[in-house]
Amino acid sequence: MSIRYQLMIGFTILIMIFVIDFFANQRLSNEVVQNTSYISNSETVIRNSNMLHKEMIEMQSGFRGFLLTGQETFLQPYYAGISSVPELMIQQESLLSSELQNGLLDSINFTHQLWVNYAMELIKYRLDTFPESSKKYKELFETKLRMEVGKKLNDKIKAIFAMFDNNEYKLREERRNRLQQSIQRTRKITLFLTLLSILLAVISSLFFIRTITKRISKMVTFAERIAKGDFTIMRDNKKDELNELFLSLNSMSGTLEKNFKDLKNKNNELDQFAYVVSHDLKAPLRGISNIVGWIEEDHENEVTPGIKQNLDLIKGRTTRLENMINGLLEYARIGKVKKGYVTVNTDFLVRDLLSFLVPKNFVVTIAGKFPVLKTEKLHIEQVFTNILSNAVKYNKNIQPQITITAEELEEHYKFTVEDNGPGIEREYFEKIFIIFQTLQERDAFESTGVGLAIVKKLIEDYKGTINIESEIGNGSKFIFTWPKQ
Repeated sequence: MSIRYQLMIGFTILIMIFVIDFFANQRLSNEVVQNTSYISNSETVIRNSNMLHKEMIEMQSGFRGFLLTGQETFLQPYYAGISSVPELMIQQESLLSSELQNGLLDSINFTHQLWVNYAMELIKYRLDTFPESSKKYKELFETKLRMEVGKKLNDKIKAIFAMFDNNEYKLREERRNRLQQSIQRTRKITLFLTLLSILLAVISSLFFIRTITKRISKMVTFAERIAKGDFTIMRDNKKDELNELFLSLNSMSGTLEKNFKDLKNKNNELDQFAYVVSHDLKAPLRGISNIVGWIEEDHENEVTPGIKQNLDLIKGRTTRLENMINGLLEYARIGKVKKGYVTVNTDFLVRDLLSFLVPKNFVVTIAGKFPVLKTEKLHIEQVFTNILSNAVKYNKNIQPQITITAEELEEHYKFTVEDNGPGIEREYFEKIFIIFQTLQERDAFESTGVGLAIVKKLIEDYKGTINIESEIGNGSKFIFTWPKQ
């Protein structure tokens, strides 16, 4: 079976477990929410029950105070209860879902209404000042009082409230138990499915480690061997995607081996070409220079100013061509010659180069702490030489300036060479690092266009970077990095 299908089966099983876990938790979460909501609602019911009972007690107390004193101010709680008790009854009824509780609430409401009717009749005759009313009040008072009508109604209301509250507490306790059971079930199911997922994940991991990781390790070892130049083919008898990768690596190994052989042959040809260029092409150039020199010496009196100008032009062109050939050979040798690392004090190096590269009329500033490097001295010297030479060659400012700074970074040192020359347009920032490319006309300067190309290639050979910051008329700033080791 292919690895793709094995992975698909494993992930499908895990996804199914998570889906089951999700829906189980969703259902149990709904139960938890419902039970929690009921408990919260039950607390509100108990609170309303206490308020309702309190209002009725205050009505009864005010009523008794009025009967004893005859002062109507004692009826304020009674009148307040007449308006507030019905509202609390309606609110309480909306919170109840139990038929038993609704029945008890109806009994409370009915009994309370009987008491209100009883109290209302006594209050009516107590407030009336007519003799007949006073007589009627005394009759009712004595009759009702002997029969303990008010007390019986109040005791009944109290008893029903006690039944109501006790029943609500029982219902809330049941819901609380259900809530705890729901939470426990949720935890158990989640724990079981989580452990099952972990178990399956561990089994799957062990399986893939046994069947895949070992083969991947073999491929890594194979790739490392290829990187070191060992192109021996590796065998794999499995019939899956990794086997295809093995075949691809073997194919790549064979291709790389062929390409390395071809590259080695090409390098040999390039070395031979360099030898031909160095000897066979430079020899005719020296011959041309010698002939021009002989003409100037042997026919000094016959050479007119026009001929003299042409002869100088020939010498300049041959010299420039020879310098281009030398630059090309030097550019081609970068990275091929083994580096001889020595300790280089860049402060001493820069000051030594400035002494013979930069004219006296230049204002030179050196800032920062220049490091001591372990590197190929010729290469770092070539970089500074080419950059400083350009800063001097193209600077026609009345007060020419050069500023050189050094800064330590995490893994590199950063060097900056800044001048106040003519500056470089942004579109040429990349062009000046291409071999044989110059920004000046060919006849303006005897420039080969090789110097900055060598600089860039040397810096990149040391895993460094070089950048330019410049504007026309505001000088140029060459910023490059060099590794600490």
